[in-house]
Amino acid sequence: MVLAAIGLVVWIVIWQGHQRQVAAGEALSSLAVEQMLSPAPQPNAVESYLKIAGEYPKSPAGARALLLAGGHLFTDGKFSEAQAQFEKFTREHHDSPLMGEALLGVAACLDAQGKTDAAVAAYKEITSRHPGDSVVPDAKFSLARLYEVQNKPELARDLYQEVERESRFSSKAIEAGMRIEDLNAKYPKLAPVNPVPLAPSPILLTNMPVKPVTNSAASVTNK
Repeated sequence: MVLAAIGLVVWIVIWQGHQRQVAAGEALSSLAVEQMLSPAPQPNAVESYLKIAGEYPKSPAGARALLLAGGHLFTDGKFSEAQAQFEKFTREHHDSPLMGEALLGVAACLDAQGKTDAAVAAYKEITSRHPGDSVVPDAKFSLARLYEVQNKPELARDLYQEVERESRFSSKAIEAGMRIEDLNAKYPKLAPVNPVPLAPSPILLTNMPVKPVTNSAASVTNK
């Protein structure tokens, strides 16, 4: 009887958690549709997303709402406020598959605020600690751009080449290729030099021993 009661309590807790997940997803979907159908950006969009994030803090929808709030703040040019939301995400949702997007958001906010050294460190952390994340090409590209600003063309070129290899046929790869061309034009020493294959030396050819050719068929006939 006791075990049955415990099982019932566990089931109720799981069911309630599932219901909250469903409610969070529906709230976020409804808000996203409202934003898409609106002819102009909604001034209270950030507050709406933060409300969902606050009401459903442990749900995937709540986590995404926090990211979306940070994204809207970034678009509005409120970089320090956006950074605060992205950093909050990294603290509260450290196991989320969206962690890379949050870290990229933090780095982009530092970048936008002119905090170059901190932004470089943040982009490098993404590429080194999250090498398989989908945001890595964006992080590498942004880091390469900062290396250009810091007059480090070789480091920039190497990263652009990695983006070009890892994101083939994407718009980011095409843009990286264009940046490589610009760097090669600006810094001629960066351009790869293809060695021209040397032709065989005529002296070696003339000094090679010539084997006499014998007419085997004629020899057999003469016999």
